[in-house]
Amino acid sequence: MTRALRLTIFAPLAIALASCGTQPISSEIGDGTFGQATMNNAQVQMGAISATQALGQRFAAEVPTTITFPFDSAALTPEAQAVLRRQADWIRQFPEVRFRVYGHTDLVGSDRYNKGLGLRRAKAVVAFLATQGISTSRLEALVSYGETRPVIAVATPEERNRRTVTEVSGFVRNHPLPLNGKYAQVVFREYVEGATRPHPTNREIATQINPGG
Repeated sequence: MTRALRLTIFAPLAIALASCGTQPISSEIGDGTFGQATMNNAQVQMGAISATQALGQRFAAEVPTTITFPFDSAALTPEAQAVLRRQADWIRQFPEVRFRVYGHTDLVGSDRYNKGLGLRRAKAVVAFLATQGISTSRLEALVSYGETRPVIAVATPEERNRRTVTEVSGFVRNHPLPLNGKYAQVVFREYVEGATRPHPTNREIATQINPGG
């Protein structure tokens, strides 16, 4: 190959590579959320994470998992109820998945009292989710951490410590839609249902044909 020919071929390539160096290629990929579902599916299939972990990560990313309570109370505030309705909407999408509610308190009061209070808070959440159409067979309120896992380690009343946390805990046994450990099946089902449009009624078709009718 002659020197002139080599310059003709490689000069444009060198210019292109040099221009790439002025702006990282990764800057055009996005914020890192693109392809998250596909990556989770691949990790589940390879055994890197379990289906429970994958669904738990998705639940935590898509809805608030925590609500807070008034001091020395298991009463649900209107704000807490609004969050629980969002949780219920998400939970209804996955009838084969189980959830666990953890109750917590702040550091005021005895450990024994606070464990009971934390459990009452968890049971209050389960009872509310049941009013939203979620079967209590899929919900657990058996674990209370009391005051042992504060968000803010202070001895004074702290609202952020008076909370419940809802988490994915596993799968319903003998459910008619078993996952068998395959998170991808859930995602596939959602894609299919999301792509299905309701068939128009005869009235809708007639309106489209004759808008002035």
